[in-house]
Amino acid sequence: MLPVAARQILEAMMRTGTREYKSEYARHYFGQGKAQGIAEGEAKMLLHVLAGRGIEVPEDARARILECTDPAQIERWGRRAGTVDTIDELFA
Repeated sequence: MLPVAARQILEAMMRTGTREYKSEYARHYFGQGKAQGIAEGEAKMLLHVLAGRGIEVPEDARARILECTDPAQIERWGRRAGTVDTIDELFA
């Protein structure tokens, strides 16, 4: 059992959320995972936009979008998604 003051200090340190990964290895893989998660979310949103606009997305195009790991490419497709009429125009 810790003294009350020590316990309060440790609990406060854990609540701050300001701790960063110290090793280059951890920072690299944390950042890589975060970027991958963002790309996956944007790809899913792109598919929702296309579906909402009534644009048919064949399975090969769906796979291409979901497998894309380049955030800049997904962003370009996202900008086009609001104006294209076919999936071929999206990829042009």
